[in-house]
Amino acid sequence: MIKIENSQECFVWLWLRLERTRQLLQGQCRRFCIRNVLKSWFGYEANDDFIWEVCRLCEQEGWNELPIPSLYPRNHRELLRAIVAVRLGISFFKIDLKALDRAYSIAFPKSTPINVNKKRKIN
Repeated sequence: MIKIENSQECFVWLWLRLERTRQLLQGQCRRFCIRNVLKSWFGYEANDDFIWEVCRLCEQEGWNELPIPSLYPRNHRELLRAIVAVRLGISFFKIDLKALDRAYSIAFPKSTPINVNKKRKIN
């Protein structure tokens, strides 16, 4: 049973687990997609309604191949955000994005940090 929280420690663990799942699915010659990730993480709890809700929130399709998390983090960021929101039963917008972005930098230290919500200076 996966214990999910809206905290940086949990997000680091989810980022690392996502990469391990990608490697596991690749080793089994299976598609690295949202549906297979959720099935491998949650087993029988990942029914069609759960998968549909996660896909709807992250605006991705369940069978589409996902890129490598360390190289293309934005799709995975929204996926992890949706998984936490659905699992905890909270709003998609109550997820701590700063903690999620910091967790990415901890999990993949040699990658470029992500921060989609940074403010720009207007001259």
